Amino acid sequence: MITRHGGPNVIEVRDLPMPRPGPREVLVRVSAAGCNNTDLWTREGAYGSADDPSQKAGWLGPLDFPRIQGADVAGIVVACGDEAPVDVVGSRVLVDPANYEDSRPDARPVDVLGSERDGGFAEYVVVPADRAHRVDDSPLSDVELAALPIAYGTALGMLERGSVTGDHTVLVTGASGGVGLAAVQLARARGARVVAVCSGDKSDAVRHAGAAVIVDRQLGEVIAQAQVAAPAGYDAVIDVIAGPMVGPGLGLLRPGGRWVVAGALDGWAVNLDVRRLYLANLALLGSTMHTPRIFDLLVDLARRGVIRPVIAATFGLSELVEAQQQLAQRQHVGKLVVVPSSSRRHADINQGRFH
Repeated sequence: MITRHGGPNVIEVRDLPMPRPGPREVLVRVSAAGCNNTDLWTREGAYGSADDPSQKAGWLGPLDFPRIQGADVAGIVVACGDEAPVDVVGSRVLVDPANYEDSRPDARPVDVLGSERDGGFAEYVVVPADRAHRVDDSPLSDVELAALPIAYGTALGMLERGSVTGDHTVLVTGASGGVGLAAVQLARARGARVVAVCSGDKSDAVRHAGAAVIVDRQLGEVIAQAQVAAPAGYDAVIDVIAGPMVGPGLGLLRPGGRWVVAGALDGWAVNLDVRRLYLANLALLGSTMHTPRIFDLLVDLARRGVIRPVIAATFGLSELVEAQQQLAQRQHVGKLVVVPSSSRRHADINQGRFH
């Protein structure tokens, strides 16, 4: 858990009482929990607020401490509350980390596992019963499943909002990171031609994930290289970098194209000429996470094994500091996943209703 905003030193490992599911909740024994950049930025309080960008806050606002992080959870339902369906007990599940503003299929998230409520960097976690999606027959491993929710859900949301289809040419920035690599895989699975921006030393892994062309960002000529790779322009740019590239980069889009942003690794303040937007009927879109409809699409992909996430490394709960330090260094390709110990069992779990 984290006890305040700050560096890795604010992470503590503690023994806590078994969490208890409420009436419409289930208790999940965590098999694996994925790591995300949002874990770092939430811990640091780096999201700011609309009124004060320097304010310490999580991505949806101020946090309550202490907080167990970990939004990406795959595991086994071991007990349920009184109003939850008991037949889900024993099922392998992939957890949607979001609670939504209402019941619409494209409702916005209003709280997130591991941010507004305790998450999956633990042996057990309580989640709403309707957020635990059964994936008993998925060919993916638990570690692979735990790589999906935030990174692949965010990437899929970007592709959906960018209206990416099989005949499109797509530029993906930050293509060796969690969301970027997911976007490469998912766009390629749709049949799109993918041009990927990453450092040259990671190009083989990104090309293996589905990129047709690699733009080496270390050469310092990303826009020029991207123009050469797609002389007719791009139908969509899937961007997790933002920063100085956004303004001049709009010229890479075809008329009617869409620039979809879900991150700001290169800076959150941008300069752009709005005439580029309206004269070419372009769209500059923000995209945060997924919606219930998009997560349902992701679960379907997981059940069918359409996408196999790239796993860079796994860590135990006691190694969470190291996992977050490696995540911050961005030297890896793919996902880092925490695998809690499954050796301990508790006598108060009855494989059914929680009493």
